[in-house]
Parts: sequence; structure tokens; C-alpha cells
Amino acid sequence: MATVELRFSALPEHVRTARLVAAAVARRAGVDEAVLDEVRLAVGEACSRAVGLHQHGGITAPVMVSLIEEEKQFSIEVGDEAPHASPAAPGAAVDDAEVEEDEMGLAVISGLVDDVEVTADEAGGRIRMTWPTASAMLPPV
Repeated sequence: MATVELRFSALPEHVRTARLVAAAVARRAGVDEAVLDEVRLAVGEACSRAVGLHQHGGITAPVMVSLIEEEKQFSIEVGDEAPHASPAAPGAAVDDAEVEEDEMGLAVISGLVDDVEVTADEAGGRIRMTWPTASAMLPPV
């Protein structure tokens, strides 16, 4: 299992670099060429979301991206350190426009990637996106 980790300041100009690195590592891992545009778009959306959460929350910690190559799949995890309060928490301030934008970003990612896992709590959030590699598509010998 090979893993590439990328950390970058929460600035929009770094999202392009994350997309390019993700596509290059996905190609090397054996993700189908036809899917690479989806990988780029999904990573861009996830990273833009994390950058926005960091900027809105005044968080100076870097955005984390892990590119994980496994035997039959390739995964990308994008992590933020923005606290995600439960909407049912008493006294929690909710910005409807921010919630709507966040939901739209997650909907775009879900439309691009079949296997998505989103987790979030008061310590931050993580989006894990997984694609099959060419070795997963080969018939058993």
C-alpha cells in the first residue's frame, strides 16, 4: 500500500495543485483514464470545501490530502480541522447560506464518485473517495 500525503495552506490557489497531484497519482495507481476527470473534479470540490471551512473559521492549520493506493482500489481523503457542530446542538449558530453551500459541494462530490464516505465532528471533517483500479477489473486467473 503506497500513500502520498499532501498538506497545503488553506488558500484557493493551492486547490489546483492538489487536483493535479491527485490525477497523477491516480493514473499511476491504475485508475481508468476515463475516470481521471472525475477524480480531478471531486478532489477540487473537496479541497475547495476544506479551504472554505478553514478560511471561514479562521483556522491556520493546513488542509490534508492523503492519496492511498491499495491492491484493487485508489482512495483520496481530504481532511479539514474545522469544527462541525451537530445541527441539533443547543445554542449552535447556523448560517443557512453556509450550510446550503456545504450540502451543494457534498452533492457534487456524491454525483462524481460512487464510493464516498463523509465524517465530521468537533475536531474536523474528512471526505474519503474511492475508485477501483485496473487490477480490480481483471478477471481472476
